[in-house]
Amino acid sequence: MEQSASNEVEAAGRFRIYLGAMAGVGKTCAMLDEGWRRMQRGADVVIGLVETHGRVHTQELIREIPVIPQRVVTYQGRQFMEMDTAAVVARHPDVVLVDELAHTNIPGSGPHEKRYEDVLDLLNAGIDVIATLNVQHIESIAGAVEEMLGVRISERVPDWVVRQADQLELIDSSPQQLRRRMLHGNIYPESKIQSALDNFFTTQNLTALRELALRFVADEADEDLLLSFANRQGRRVFETRERYLVGLSLSPETPRVLRRAARMAARSKADLRSLLIMPDTDISESASREIEALRKLSHDLGVVFLEKYGIKVADVMVETALEHQITQIVIGASKRSRRDELLKGSIVNQVLRKVGPMGIDVHVIGIRDYDPGLAEIDDN
Repeated sequence: MEQSASNEVEAAGRFRIYLGAMAGVGKTCAMLDEGWRRMQRGADVVIGLVETHGRVHTQELIREIPVIPQRVVTYQGRQFMEMDTAAVVARHPDVVLVDELAHTNIPGSGPHEKRYEDVLDLLNAGIDVIATLNVQHIESIAGAVEEMLGVRISERVPDWVVRQADQLELIDSSPQQLRRRMLHGNIYPESKIQSALDNFFTTQNLTALRELALRFVADEADEDLLLSFANRQGRRVFETRERYLVGLSLSPETPRVLRRAARMAARSKADLRSLLIMPDTDISESASREIEALRKLSHDLGVVFLEKYGIKVADVMVETALEHQITQIVIGASKRSRRDELLKGSIVNQVLRKVGPMGIDVHVIGIRDYDPGLAEIDDN
């Protein structure tokens, strides 16, 4: 029976990254295992660079995979070994294994400062790359790690490089297991074990790094999932995680509704998007200032701001909710008069009717009588 394209098994991909929270989780071992499996299936696989750090088990996993000799570089009177990117390109294998993507190259070792730049050259040359990376070296995460752990992260990889990977695979290990590996001498030499356990390899630090790694991979998977759902037919929301959407207007009460939605999303540890729907692009100067204020408030609250145009507000809101796989909609109660609701319909009621069959929950925030004299207090 012929399978549909969406059910076919995808190829391994041209760029694969094994991501870990910390040294010792098994990224290099996973990379070597993957390289060996592909070699057994007939692919031409070579090792561009693997850091065994003297670990016997890691060394054994190299097995019969050909190793491209490293380049010897003399710098400040000392000799260093670096990946010979030019030799890999000249050899032009199907797949090359490259450890420690965030590594800074020794000056004079090649055209690039960073190893990830060498990897981009390999990919551009038509060579598949399997690489490893620790989560603290991702640019968007490095700053948070520095603040949390009080350590300087000098080697960083831009997020866009990581997102170029066809496959991002998390190699996970519990803090307790990592500390046992350290104690048994499977990560650092004996002379460094106790210092590592007492300082960087504490349970608290390992737990924080593990959570960052899990969240990063989960967020990447969520983006892929949204793209997949966007390409599918059908008007349905899949509750893989909570996602909030708050409807905005140019009403004075909107900032309070937005803040309320931000608190609700934060309690659920959910993403939140704000949506402003305008009838057309012909916007007055005063309206432009109000829109900019809502954009800034959204940014300050860590909310993704969306601006769309349309006369049928409920339809635009529902379509946006489907596009972003929203599970919870937050809107302010209508201030339309009874007469306007009879003539034009209630936006709240329209949204409720449309999203009910889709499994989207709607929260209606009560609108207070607005007092301009209280605006400054309410905003703080």
